[in-house]
Amino acid sequence: MLDTHARRLVEPVIGAVARTLHRAGLTANAVTALAMLIGVLAALCVMEGWQWTGVAMLWLSGLLDAADGALARMTRSSPFGAILDITFDRVVEIAIIIALAWRYPEARFTLVILAGTIAVAMSLFLSIAAAVRNHSAKSFHYAPGLGERSEAFICLSLMIVGAGHLVAWTGLFIGVIAFTMGQRLRHAARALATDAVD
Repeated sequence: MLDTHARRLVEPVIGAVARTLHRAGLTANAVTALAMLIGVLAALCVMEGWQWTGVAMLWLSGLLDAADGALARMTRSSPFGAILDITFDRVVEIAIIIALAWRYPEARFTLVILAGTIAVAMSLFLSIAAAVRNHSAKSFHYAPGLGERSEAFICLSLMIVGAGHLVAWTGLFIGVIAFTMGQRLRHAARALATDAVD
């Protein structure tokens, strides 16, 4: 939701970061990989108990993840870049979940459910992207919903710094994803009906 409706508020920052990275000679795919590596380092910090450092690095990873798209549009976007972006986003999320499961074994069952929910949600997201005709500037049809990348980072941050209530925060994240899946199914049904008429 925030990615879709509030991005314009942070777009100047994202654009400035993208221009700086471009001047440094980095490609969009290199920035995508760098964002993933920083996200994995964030997970290692969480595993070591450095929660606030982990959260800071997670959001730095998120900033670079947003800037890679802006950089791709400034230079030359590619379908391969979109593949890397989607895949590496999941690597970061799963790395954080593994780190939390390592540090807080009492929450492992709920964290496994979260990982499975993310897998099902991404299958749905990619199925919709493949089935619905793309009318946007993105390289595939993007189905919006309550839980997008920013909401995932907010939930992960709450899980990291609010580990005393980790099961509850994880349950909240699962609920956000489940609600978003319902939104995307409804969106897909409407979009496919429109495409069929066209």
